[in-house]
Amino acid sequence: MPTTVGRRADRLAQVQRVTRGIDRRKVVRGAIVAAVAYAAWLAIGAFGRPYNFFDMKIYHGAVVWWASGHELYEFIAPGTTLGFTYPPFAGLVMLPMAQLTIGAAGMVNALASIAALALVLAGLLRPIVDRLGWPLWFTVALAVPLALAIEPSRESLGYGQVNILLFALIMADLIGLRWRSRRGTHYAATDGPLLRFVYGGAWAGAGIGLATAVKLTPALFIAYLLITRQWRVAATAIGTTIGVTVGSFAVVGDESRAYFGSVLWQTERVGAADMTPNQSLAGLLARLYDSIETPGLLWLAFSVLILALGLSRAASSRADGDELTAFTLVGLTANVISPISWTHHLVWVIPAIIVLADAAVRRREASRGLAQRTGQGPAFGGLPGVNGLRPPIWYPTLTGLRHGVAAVGLYLLFLISPIWPYEHQLPEVSHYQDGLFGALMENSLALALILLVAALPWRPGAEPAFYGDRLARAVAVSGRR
Repeated sequence: MPTTVGRRADRLAQVQRVTRGIDRRKVVRGAIVAAVAYAAWLAIGAFGRPYNFFDMKIYHGAVVWWASGHELYEFIAPGTTLGFTYPPFAGLVMLPMAQLTIGAAGMVNALASIAALALVLAGLLRPIVDRLGWPLWFTVALAVPLALAIEPSRESLGYGQVNILLFALIMADLIGLRWRSRRGTHYAATDGPLLRFVYGGAWAGAGIGLATAVKLTPALFIAYLLITRQWRVAATAIGTTIGVTVGSFAVVGDESRAYFGSVLWQTERVGAADMTPNQSLAGLLARLYDSIETPGLLWLAFSVLILALGLSRAASSRADGDELTAFTLVGLTANVISPISWTHHLVWVIPAIIVLADAAVRRREASRGLAQRTGQGPAFGGLPGVNGLRPPIWYPTLTGLRHGVAAVGLYLLFLISPIWPYEHQLPEVSHYQDGLFGALMENSLALALILLVAALPWRPGAEPAFYGDRLARAVAVSGRR
């Protein structure tokens, strides 16, 4: 008969055999991911609003109305003055959800949006985590719930909006540009044509074209491609937009003529400019003037200024090898100058936060390298620096601090979203009802967007995506030889 001590020893040995194969670091990381996801869920409940797929009800009702034989743009949602405002191509894409219930359609959109956001974050974070030596799965698993918790994402999912999907289409082109610039170093002539097409990035521009065909504001990315002389990518984007739009005319000609001939110009279909969730420049000016309408000439003058600033900074960012910041600046500029930019449109703050955080890390790394080269670092034992120069002892610690604080502050601003406690609607209540502080809070997201367009830093040499890169061409030629 085995003794009690022997049985305990056997059980302990069994436990040790089971736990020996478990990577403790993965367990800890899994627990951290679970904690962050739970915290994000609590944050959505604390700072978000009651969501019931409000916009999805309009889209779903419109396509059900359309499928039953009525005119698409004649639909008005019950109890509202709102109807379908997207181009006919978007209606064709949404038409299959007429077979689903509103709840099912909203869940399908939410799951597709979350999956698309995860893929985009994996693509954007991959170069950063590779440089830092972090595991990609862990970084993305943390980034997804954090991104979903902030105002643009939770509003998009809660209202059943398509903004994350459009964001993913545009970001896919950025990743395609990266692949295209490296195609000569990664793929040989023996690779199949499909592999060379997909991973060679020959399709770059199609995402922007599709997004423009669904919603007109992504057309600013086409202007950016033309300004930066990315001719082939711009041609692909323009061709895709024209192709699907002409195709829509061929399939649903009546709806296409109604949209481009009438609906497109009916700005009152989307709401008043001064509504609090409109965090564009037009909304900011309307609220500052305490008016339902935006002062047109003033808005036009500032819009042209911000457009020139945003596109010029985006071109400079690309020239310095930071295409991610370039795309982010274009997206932020589109948010600012659009007459209507609801809070669920502002998904471009997600890559802006990534850029700021990475800028902080890069500057800190560079500072540490400078400290070591000048003898300030511990590897040199605090010996005198180069040419007798030594940086202050606090210099490596504080370098990058302002970018890190900006990243955290931007995230917290869009997490808390202080516009809602100070929401007002004319003519019942003035936008200055709560004084200057209330007016500042009601316009805080719009002000943050303008500040980002003017001051978002780019990272020289970070993940360049030069179309027609000379090095890639040279390697490709040498490979064929």
